[in-house]
Amino acid sequence: MGRTAGIMGRGAVAGVVGAAALAMWFLLVDTAQGEPFRTPAMVGNALVGLEGVEARPGLILLFLALHFGAFILVGMAAAWAVSFLTRVPNLVFGLVLGFLMFDVVFFGSVAVTGVDVVAQLGWVEVLAGNILAGVAMMSFLQLSGAVKAVKWWEAYTANRVLREGVISGFASGFMVATWFLVVDTIQGRPFFTPSALGSVFFLGATDLNQVDVSLWITAAYTPIHYAVFIAIGTAAAALAHQAEEQPPLLIGALLLFVAFEAFFLGIIAVVAEFLLGPLAWWNIAIGNLVGVVVMAGYLWKAHPKLREVMAHDPIENPA
Repeated sequence: MGRTAGIMGRGAVAGVVGAAALAMWFLLVDTAQGEPFRTPAMVGNALVGLEGVEARPGLILLFLALHFGAFILVGMAAAWAVSFLTRVPNLVFGLVLGFLMFDVVFFGSVAVTGVDVVAQLGWVEVLAGNILAGVAMMSFLQLSGAVKAVKWWEAYTANRVLREGVISGFASGFMVATWFLVVDTIQGRPFFTPSALGSVFFLGATDLNQVDVSLWITAAYTPIHYAVFIAIGTAAAALAHQAEEQPPLLIGALLLFVAFEAFFLGIIAVVAEFLLGPLAWWNIAIGNLVGVVVMAGYLWKAHPKLREVMAHDPIENPA
């Protein structure tokens, strides 16, 4: 009984941590849009059947009470569920929990208020906020001793593909960011590129007048930038490992670059066509090429066996 009470207590605190993380996330998003407290005001109004985003103190307090109360229940449920597991990968479970909460917000808001809160707030912002909250909750449960954690650093150091993917992806992303910073500065508009992409991603900008060139937007967009490059770096590292045994797989690396280039330009053409002119497709292509050269250079240096195989028999499978 005492163990169960302890787990529930730590789950309740984890819920408070998750609720605070989500609240701070939307405070940051709302402030970036020039409307602090827009989210609690809008949801609070929806709960009592009112329209608009007028920040009435009473409705904001109602929203916060329900917000923290709901997260406390989620935290207690999560703590109880994971207490049966020997070890818990807090990051993975946090992501899963975040996606589950996103689904609850989506369907629950429509069922309770009749308002699609996700559409009103932006699905990207809601999903990112709930994932952040989920990871924060699971991390607290791990730190509090409610669950035993998987030692990610040991797993990271033991997994060469992941390690190379993180290093090459970060280095590549850094060089691409530096390239655009140099280009933007030369053109007299520092941080325009990350701010423009961030404005599309977070603010739903549809023309240049809606682009908010600021450090807030740049800072918010930067983790997304690096996450994309680390994912690509991990895929490239996996290809490099396999190519040591099957050199023709290096063709796959070339296709990966072509696919990424087409994907990035295609995404901009679909969701933010107005940026193709200011950013210029050739700037994007050169920037990504710089990133690929850095990534490929690191992986080439990290794989002496691949260099040896390519020097002796670059086409045929040595097996």
